[in-house]
Amino acid sequence: MNSGAVAPLQIEMIGLDQLAACQSLRRSVFVLEQGVPEELEVDGRDGQCTHFAARSAGELIGTARMRIVDGAAKAERVAVARSHRGQGVGAALMHALEDHARAAGFVEVWLASQVSALRFYRLLGYRARGGPFLEAGIEHVSMYKPLEKVKALESG
Repeated sequence: MNSGAVAPLQIEMIGLDQLAACQSLRRSVFVLEQGVPEELEVDGRDGQCTHFAARSAGELIGTARMRIVDGAAKAERVAVARSHRGQGVGAALMHALEDHARAAGFVEVWLASQVSALRFYRLLGYRARGGPFLEAGIEHVSMYKPLEKVKALESG
């Protein structure tokens, strides 16, 4: 019997040894759902990235990666399983990625958003930079978000 309880969401940084499940989820979302050519999705850059996994009840339901591009933190390959979209998984992944970027000393995160995801990123505080462009046959817009410094607690 289903009690209706939702398993807690867990976001973690993962190593390359745990990457296969994330790559499988990305393939499902980008290649199978969106028609991105597999040779574009599998870009050979995973070894240069910090990877994040979202799990619920032990099941991988989302993934994202952060890559350093020209000295800046770039969010890439943000993917959430279709069954878990609209439940805050993507936002939780982005917050974890932003926290990691901030801790590493970056002052902003940028990304190339699919036009269909612009509202999602705007709600997270991202702003458009430039006009639309095609990437993998899908219209995208560059976006960025300044990262506020976390204020240290004052003792006293």
